Amino acid sequence: MKRYLPLVVGAWFVGISATGWAQTTVPAGYPSSYSEIVAVAEREGALSIYSTLDLSEVSDLLESFKALYPQIKIEYVDENSTVLYDRVIRETAAGHTADLIWSSAMDLQIKLVNDGYAMTYSSPEKDNLLEWARWKDQAYGTTAEPIVFAYNTRLIRPDEVPRSHAAFAKLISERQDLKGKVASYDHRHSGVGFLYATQDVQVSIPVTWDTVKAMGQAEAKFYTSTRRMLDRVKSGEHAIAYNAIGSYVIRRFRDDQSVGFVMPSDYTLVMSRIAFVSAKAKHPAAAKLFLDFVLSKNGQTELAKRAMASVRKDLEKTHGIASLPGASDVTLHPIRVGPELLTYLDQLKRRRFLQLWQRAFDPS
Repeated sequence: MKRYLPLVVGAWFVGISATGWAQTTVPAGYPSSYSEIVAVAEREGALSIYSTLDLSEVSDLLESFKALYPQIKIEYVDENSTVLYDRVIRETAAGHTADLIWSSAMDLQIKLVNDGYAMTYSSPEKDNLLEWARWKDQAYGTTAEPIVFAYNTRLIRPDEVPRSHAAFAKLISERQDLKGKVASYDHRHSGVGFLYATQDVQVSIPVTWDTVKAMGQAEAKFYTSTRRMLDRVKSGEHAIAYNAIGSYVIRRFRDDQSVGFVMPSDYTLVMSRIAFVSAKAKHPAAAKLFLDFVLSKNGQTELAKRAMASVRKDLEKTHGIASLPGASDVTLHPIRVGPELLTYLDQLKRRRFLQLWQRAFDPS
């Protein structure tokens, strides 16, 4: 866990004003009444954020926001998705929690919204977003990130690289030397891991269970973060990883091509990091201001630099997921922001799913 306190204001102010966020405190195209949100936010003077994004991933975004609104001091805390979820519930019961909650565990975010932990806020940017990326003026998807296979290019030959989920299962079943060298998310202890596993089943039941069975035969190892998987793929401890978050993998690939990646052609899940203003926010205006900035052209462009593609309609071609390498020939399956995500959070359904998953993984 890290805390990000007052930010250094650099030369971003001029660059930002040149691209649409004017040096006045009300963004271009927003209603004049928005000045009241700005004024209140500046009086609040603080903003706290709980997020699953590492600080290093958003430091430039935070500095850009700080350049626009230097009166607002930012506290940024990053957590594992399950820890974040539990913390919001616990702190809200005690009286207050962070002002803005921002997590990649889409299902847990929607459960928090559904259970009353989010404030209703109609962002001026909402009509600019892709239809699947928002729900009820409360939950806003902020990124479009593919879920991919990552592999060690020294251990997986180019002609062996699996291009589909079925090919992945076939590869790890046939190559006995990959036993113990396959990685994936820990679906029991990682909120995003559970989300991706259940989404796989909803898209393709037979192939998913074949893949789980193959991972069992390959004695796959499980982790709570893509970063840990990638470190082990890079080192050669693992040869291939299943359901890794593409934004992390693509950035690793840019700097080190010993790690390759594939967006599976049969379907590629697309996840979004959901943000909402807490119903118990101490600084709700500052949270609204930051949310709007994240959804703005500038905020989305900043995130896209880190391979977290935009969810804006007007940036879809230039900064959307189709602009990422490898996306042109795949079937994209965005995970919709909405109540459908609650299905497997029902305790009976969750327990049943985990039983089925374990039975497929270890049928003995």
